[in-house]
Amino acid sequence: MLRLNAHTLTAFLLMVLLSGCATMKFQPGFLKQEFIFNTAPFPSCHASTIAETKSGLVAAWFGGTAERNPDVCIYVSRFEDKQWTPPMAVADGVGFATNRLPTWNPVLFQPKRGPLMLFYKVGPNPATWWGMLTTSTDDGKTWSPPRRLPDGILGPIKNKPVQLANGDILCPSSVEGDGGWRVHFERTSDLGKTWTATPPVNDGQEIGAIQPSILFHPRGRLQVIGRTRQDKIFEIGSEDGGKSWGKMTLTDLPNPNSGTDAVTLRDGRQLLVYNHNTRTGSNNKGRSPLNVAVSKDGKTWQAAMVLEDAPDAPNGFAYPAVIQTRDGLVHITYTWERKLIKHVVINPAKLKLQPIVGDEWPK
Repeated sequence: MLRLNAHTLTAFLLMVLLSGCATMKFQPGFLKQEFIFNTAPFPSCHASTIAETKSGLVAAWFGGTAERNPDVCIYVSRFEDKQWTPPMAVADGVGFATNRLPTWNPVLFQPKRGPLMLFYKVGPNPATWWGMLTTSTDDGKTWSPPRRLPDGILGPIKNKPVQLANGDILCPSSVEGDGGWRVHFERTSDLGKTWTATPPVNDGQEIGAIQPSILFHPRGRLQVIGRTRQDKIFEIGSEDGGKSWGKMTLTDLPNPNSGTDAVTLRDGRQLLVYNHNTRTGSNNKGRSPLNVAVSKDGKTWQAAMVLEDAPDAPNGFAYPAVIQTRDGLVHITYTWERKLIKHVVINPAKLKLQPIVGDEWPK
């Protein structure tokens, strides 16, 4: 178990203060912040995901000695009796090759009907990994034997799927490899038994993009935004429920080649969690600050909240996941210095919004 001695605890508390925890509670809309665990059977963790089931919240992430190491497993925790349960390993990379393989990027999704779904990847690296799926009929307490997705289907690559009006589950996916970073979409109408996929929607060269999030707009229009290698968040739209897509372009919002996530709120606004920064001149790859922005139309974004702001944090704060729960509150999880997973709750109705001029976050 990872335990905090007196020296480590002092350094830990200092970092908590440096990371903005002392000031976040004074921002309009802030309700709660906590770490999902304080001790764990792994020293490093990343790529969290969160979902709401009929009995409460479930979170997952990957943890091990370090990303890409064969001992990296998928861990799950449930919010039960006003606290998170201890991390429980639910999937690993045993049994696929002579040597054990790492697991990657879990994604939780609760369909309107059916079991809780947990997608993840297994493989030596993102260019060669494959998709896996396990399900739970008891809100994350126990899980089915995992199964490999069909060849060519990876599942949602980092961010949650959406369920369309006809019941189809549309998964935002992407690939990394010799062809560059390219986004595509995968669809299932039978809870993951059978699948179809679109071709890549970008060439991987003009814009290298991965890890998309899907947003809803009036009259059935979809908007997708996400991570790029071009220092900006990308966007692309569909007018036919994700069957075909327009041209991918870059927004004005900065992106330090780090994961983002977004959700369409029930009031119709779009909410985005991302690092409002670039890699240039940063000692943590631009992964601080971690910000929340809101938009009425998905085009013009307003500053809403700063979750973390510690330029000297070695590993920064990254890879957010965001959902809105039945009570209207927004729940965000993210990687905190590659050591912990943080959970923040905000009330989107109480956020104080300020214009973002160009790529400058308001003071």
